[in-house]
Amino acid sequence: MMHEPKFYKFTNNCVNVALLGLVPYEQGLSIQEKFFRLREEQKIGDIMLLLEHPPVITVGRRGKESNILLSQEELIARGIRVYHIDRGGDVTYHGPGQIVGYPILDLHNYGKDIRRFIWNIEEVFIQLLKNEYGITAGRVPSYTGVWVDNEKITSIGFAVKRWITKHGFAFNVNTNLEHFKWINPCGITDRSMTSLENITGHKHDITKVMLQVASYFAKIFQTDYQIIDKHEWSSWLKED
Repeated sequence: MMHEPKFYKFTNNCVNVALLGLVPYEQGLSIQEKFFRLREEQKIGDIMLLLEHPPVITVGRRGKESNILLSQEELIARGIRVYHIDRGGDVTYHGPGQIVGYPILDLHNYGKDIRRFIWNIEEVFIQLLKNEYGITAGRVPSYTGVWVDNEKITSIGFAVKRWITKHGFAFNVNTNLEHFKWINPCGITDRSMTSLENITGHKHDITKVMLQVASYFAKIFQTDYQIIDKHEWSSWLKED
């Protein structure tokens, strides 16, 4: 039997943020699904997982295999697995140096407006980049995500079921941009990817940037947030 989590706060105006570190994709997906079910059952409040993944390719509901540019043999040689998942969007890459965020929110608390929700996610990174790094970022018509000129720095792909969100965003901080050559990112062939490191010319502390993401997320969504430790969040997932 699943233990009922004991949150520091269980309110509609606080997002609990868990920093998970480097997590294999399959494990991260399992953790996310468990929290999604708990949120759906109203056993927990809103939570956002911030983490990194080892190199992996994921394909969304509208994804095309043709947007994976490596052959099966090349994928195997590099140890790269491909996961077909239920988020929106096409093909994307996750890897070390990229902050992946899984906000698991009840949109009843945020206006029940999916377009506004996606706009707010984009706004988190537009404001963060401007205020913390002096980088002008914005949106591109017809494409989701956050762009610096014609280069994408944050990818977005969500699923929403019964107004609970799952999957999320991928913010390129110190990401190896060469790995995006393995795919047509999000099915786009006429634009490239960039990263915070690529723009500023130096690497950044991932934990520091994660905390910035949490802070700007709370600001844009007009909520409080608190960091919860591994002992706390992992205990909520244990069964008797």
